[in-house]
Amino acid sequence: MRRNILITGGAGFIGSHVVRLFATKYPDYRIVNLDKLTYAGNLANLRDVEQAPNYTFVKADICDFDTVCALFRRYAVDGVIHLAAESHVDRSITDPFTFARTNVMGTLSLLEAARRAWNGAWEGKLFHHVSTDEVYGALEAGGGLFTEETKYDPHSPYSASKASSDHFVRAYRDTYGMPTLVTNCSNNYGPYQFPEKLIPLFINNIRQGRPLPVYGRGENVRDWLYVEDHARAIDTIFHRGRAGATYNIGGFNEWRNIDLIRLLVRTTDQLLGNPEGASERLVTFVTDRAGHDLRYAIDASKLRDELGWEPSLQFEEGIERTVRWYLDHSDWMDGVTSGAYEKYYEAMYGNR
Repeated sequence: MRRNILITGGAGFIGSHVVRLFATKYPDYRIVNLDKLTYAGNLANLRDVEQAPNYTFVKADICDFDTVCALFRRYAVDGVIHLAAESHVDRSITDPFTFARTNVMGTLSLLEAARRAWNGAWEGKLFHHVSTDEVYGALEAGGGLFTEETKYDPHSPYSASKASSDHFVRAYRDTYGMPTLVTNCSNNYGPYQFPEKLIPLFINNIRQGRPLPVYGRGENVRDWLYVEDHARAIDTIFHRGRAGATYNIGGFNEWRNIDLIRLLVRTTDQLLGNPEGASERLVTFVTDRAGHDLRYAIDASKLRDELGWEPSLQFEEGIERTVRWYLDHSDWMDGVTSGAYEKYYEAMYGNR
C-alpha cells in the first residue's frame, strides 16, 4: 500500500533516523521531510537518502499554516509523524516564547491542516505525535515508573510546551474524531545528535580536552534509549498501534548522570588511546539547573506486550557505538560546532 507520509523535523536528531528508516524500508511510500532548518536541523544528517526517489525535502516552518495546508494538498498526505520541536530544556528557560510558538502553535497548525485536508475521511489516516517523558514531571529516587496513566506535571517551559501539544492532539481526537496517537519517549542518544546535549557534548569536550560541566553532584537519573531503537518503535507504533492510544517508549535503562559521565570518559579515553581515566580531571561540578527534575524512568511494558517492541542494545554497547561514530565523524562534529553548516543553508535557502 502506497502511503504519503509527512515527517516534521526530519533534519533533526531523532527525525533524521526516522526519515532514513522509512525512506529505506518503504520504497513505495512518499516521504516528505518538512524542516525549518533551525540550528538543530542539518541536512548532512540525511546524505545517504537525499537522492532516494521516494524522498522529498521541504524547508518551511510548521507555524506557517498556509504553507502546511498547501503541503497536505500537494502531496496528498495521509499520515503525519510529528517530531519538529524545540527540545533543549536550558534554552526553554531563557527563551520560553520560542518553545510555546513552535511546540504548541506549530502542533496546532499541523493538526488543523490535517483536519481540513482529511475532512472527516479518517480511514487510512493517522497523526502520530512524538512527545517526551518530561511531561510527567519527576520521580523520587528508586521509586516507581512513568506509565501511560501518569498524571502530567511538567516543571520546565520545555515540558510545559510539550504537555500542551499532547493535550491538543488528544483534543482533536476527542472533538473531531481525528485518528491520532501520542508517544512519550525517554532520553535518546546516538549519531547525529546536536552537541548541546550531554553525550555528544562530553565526547567532543573530551576530544578537545575541555571541561565536562556536571549539574549539581550528578545525582539526577535518566532512562536512556538508543535513537535507532526509538525509530523502530515509531515505525512499529505508526503501523500497528491503536488510534487514540498513548505509548511510552523507554530503554529500561536508568543511569545517574555522574555514572553515565564516568562511562563516557572511560569509553572515549579508550577509543582515543588515552591512559585510563585521563579525562576524569575534566569533570567540573556547576550550579544545578533551575527546576532540574531528579529522576525520569519509563515503563515501556505496554509497547512491549501489545506490539512486541524491545530495545536492541545494551547501554554499554550503545555508548561504545555512539562514541566511535562521533570520533569517526569529527568533520560532522566540527562543522556543527563551528556553525559552518548554518552558513551553507543560509546561502542555499535564504534566512533561517
